[in-house]
Amino acid sequence: MNKITTSFCLLILSSTLLTAQTGKLIPLTERVNVQGDSARTSQIIDGCWVAVGTNKTHAIQRDYTIPFKGKPSYRFELQTDDNTLEGYGKGETKGRAEFSYCYATANDFKRQPKSVYTQAQVMKTVYHHGKGICPQGSSRDYQFSIYVPSALDANVSTIFAQWHGMPDRTLVSTPEGEVKKLSVEEFLALSERMTFKKNIAHDKIVKLDKAGQPQKDARGNIVYKIGKPNGWLVEQGGYPPLAFGFSEGYFYIKANSDRKWLTDKTDRCNSNPAKVEIMKPVTSEYKASTIAYKMAFADFPKDCWITFKVHIDWTVYGKEAETILKPGKLDVRMEYSDQGKKINRTLVNNQKVLIGRNDEDGYYFKFGIYRVGNSTVPVCYNLADYSER
Repeated sequence: MNKITTSFCLLILSSTLLTAQTGKLIPLTERVNVQGDSARTSQIIDGCWVAVGTNKTHAIQRDYTIPFKGKPSYRFELQTDDNTLEGYGKGETKGRAEFSYCYATANDFKRQPKSVYTQAQVMKTVYHHGKGICPQGSSRDYQFSIYVPSALDANVSTIFAQWHGMPDRTLVSTPEGEVKKLSVEEFLALSERMTFKKNIAHDKIVKLDKAGQPQKDARGNIVYKIGKPNGWLVEQGGYPPLAFGFSEGYFYIKANSDRKWLTDKTDRCNSNPAKVEIMKPVTSEYKASTIAYKMAFADFPKDCWITFKVHIDWTVYGKEAETILKPGKLDVRMEYSDQGKKINRTLVNNQKVLIGRNDEDGYYFKFGIYRVGNSTVPVCYNLADYSER
């Protein structure tokens, strides 16, 4: 097995094995909740990824039929009935089958008290202790490749690559509207009496049996039911600061920014590629959403490997002051071959743009399928060749 480095961590099977396996799709069905759990060795894919989302056998597969530079790629697929998540709007659904470059393992907690891991599970910050984090306000280069088949429906609504924020749930808003950052102990005490559904806190109510005694589960733990919202809110995040995807008949690159210290989930500032001009941000009081580039889906190259090279200077925020200290920049280049001719295109030319979130921690990369907008249109394409530096 070839040694994996951060500069090239995908697709480690040798060309000899590739030849032997040609024509095969190998399902990858292990999944990790990166916020709440560490990854076991068996769940780590090619030394640098863990998978999230539905674990149906067709969702993520190692693909020997469409290799990238002589090595197998990854095939991602969601069928009509594969949406398993609640959407942004009432009654809407979303579907996910992705790789996360950021995750933690048991080794990341080895030199710390056992309580650190259990506390991180409650706070959903396990992955904050792991690999793959790009620090807040920093600069970084990324590269990845996608193969889109000509059979893909133009009506798909999917994000195939996204950079995600890392919200800290110890940042809360009280019922009186005071925003404050709790200590670990204060948050754990709060979670003892509340359940959080997304960013909204609900009282825990003890379930009683017919005799009026607290019900317990098989492990002897008291069973609770979820009460009404109690006015507390926790930081949960929002739209990805950068996304590459297909929607409304377009390929698009979208940069989002949120300078609010505690994200306002009711603020749905989000640009539509079919309605918004390139580099003309849609804004609200705290947020900005910019279509940095778009192309008609019909013009997007099909049945070939396309490599994206991305440079990001993440916006620098003023934390509690909720200010912009330094705008960001985005540069995107696309490379592919057309009938043997190498094509190099600049999609975003080192443009100044607001891009990021006002979190203490930074960002991490995911690619795959994140089907949004209540869409159930089948999606299937291949991805490979990720690196960051």
